[in-house]
Order: sequence, then C-alpha cells, then structure tokens
Amino acid sequence: MTDRNDSDGSWPSLRVDDWTPTRDTLHMWTQIVGKVRMTLSPLINHWWQVTFYVSARGLATGAIPVGTRMLDIEFDFVDHALVLRTSDGGIATVALEPKPVARFYGEVLEALTALGVDAPISATPNEVDPAIPFADDLVHASYDADAATLFWRQLVQADRVMRAFRAHFIGKVSPVHFFWGSFDLACTRFSGRSAPPHPGGAPNCGDWVMVEGYSRELSSCGFWPGGGEEGAFYAYAYPEPDGFADAAVGPDGAFYNSDFRQFLFPYEKARTATDPDAAVAEFLQSTYAAAADLAQWDRRNLECDPRRWDVEPGRQSMS
Repeated sequence: MTDRNDSDGSWPSLRVDDWTPTRDTLHMWTQIVGKVRMTLSPLINHWWQVTFYVSARGLATGAIPVGTRMLDIEFDFVDHALVLRTSDGGIATVALEPKPVARFYGEVLEALTALGVDAPISATPNEVDPAIPFADDLVHASYDADAATLFWRQLVQADRVMRAFRAHFIGKVSPVHFFWGSFDLACTRFSGRSAPPHPGGAPNCGDWVMVEGYSRELSSCGFWPGGGEEGAFYAYAYPEPDGFADAAVGPDGAFYNSDFRQFLFPYEKARTATDPDAAVAEFLQSTYAAAADLAQWDRRNLECDPRRWDVEPGRQSMS
C-alpha cells in the first residue's frame, strides 16, 4: 500500500481497494463532525459553511462560533486523534483507532459536552445508501492509521495545486474545501449567472440541498478518493454546455465519464507523471477553459494573474 513511484515520495500511492473499509468508516466520522459545524454555523451560499480544510496535520473545520466563543475540530492524521479546541482554552480528544461509528459518535458527543458545547445534529448520514443512523452503526469500524495518513498526504498535494489554480480567478470562487457528504476536495468557479434548478437525486439528501449548492452557473473541479485505482481528479460544469463531453482536454489519460457526467484524471496518472503538478494543473485549466468557452463566460473580466504585483516598475516584490 505504501509503494511509491514518484521521485521524492510527496505524491503517495494508495490503492482504493486497499483502504475501502477505512475510507467508508472515515466518511461516516467526518459526517458527524461536519454536522456539528453545520448546526452551529450560519448558512453561506452553496453550503460553504459546512466544509473542512486541509491542514498541516489533517482535516480541520476552522473556527466555529459557539455563543461568544469559538470551537474548532481537527482530524489529526499524524497523531491520529480528533482534537476539539475552544477559544477559552478548553481541549478534548477522541482517539482515531478501529472502532464502530456508534462508539465514535458517542465519544464526540461526550467531548462536546465536556467543552460546554451544545450541538444537536441530524444523526443520520447523507449522500450514502444505506444511511445507518450513527448511534446504530456497528458496520463501519475500520481504521488503518497508515492509510489515513496516506490519504491526507494525497489531499495535501491536491490542495496545493488546486490553490494555485484558484488564484487565477478574480470572480466568485469557492475556497479549496472538503465536502464530507460526497467525501471529496473541491474548488468551484462561477460565471455570475443564475442556473436552472438542480434536479437533485443524491441518496438520503433532500433535493433542496442540491438546489442551493447549484443555484449559479459553475465550473467545478476536485479530488475524489474513488474512481481510478488510487482515486481521481474530476471536473464538471453545471449546467453542462453543449459539446462539453467532446471537448479536447489534457493531459493524456484524462477522459469524460458519461455516467458521472464529468472529466476524470486518475490520480495514479498524475502521481507517475514527469511533473505531477503540471499534469494536474493542465487538467484543471483545460477542463475549465472548455466549460467557460462553450458557455461563453466573460473570461476577460473573471480571470487574473496572481503574480500581477511582482514586477511592477518601481515596486519591490513582497515575496
């Protein structure tokens, strides 16, 4: 599982088949923590208030308002602990180790209570089928610490490249963030125009959730730890413009999946490329350009050069 073909080990290999039980358990654990953030946070367009962010140790919620205090929660994939902290100095931890979802759920509730945080959540997972209530889930109980660390290291690489890609857009654009419902890292650009109501259809998830998420015309990209042998980068547009599926995109190995209605670039293709960063960047840019051109986005006023201040005459670089 830990064999790596890249030159310095920064793009790790992690076969999907080797860690599926851990991935499925971790998916449920992230939903529990994500729902805590959701119940305590005011709505931000497209559900941006519910997501996690890649951190220097794992996946973190960022600061969550709790009355006059702040709470943050982090999946630490170095020391393998869920760490809960409050702005008044409180701290609680839950071990990340093999245990059923039901036990993890109870331990998270106990940790919140110890910190004086009341966060009643909808205690059933979304976007999965079957949706076993957290308190009853004795099925998902795997945790391979090495696999969890490798997954986080995959996210670190995807996050780096996606942040650089995000910086070239001056229009409305999401953070690079992790959605616990679909269990993927995403970044979304918007044209500024409204979109037709999304038809919904995600399992155990109200259609109104997708209507909010897709209320504006968009081009989205990300990394999903499924598809391909080691996960896949993806890109799609909503609404999908005519001709998008037939667009010429790069690099070699990228293809359109008609079942998912999105382009995919297998992670293993990126990892083994001569320049993984450049390969992923080409995929992100070429798929975005196809969506934006076919839908006639105002690219001139939506895009920018993130290094535009570096070489201004008479001004010293800030870097």
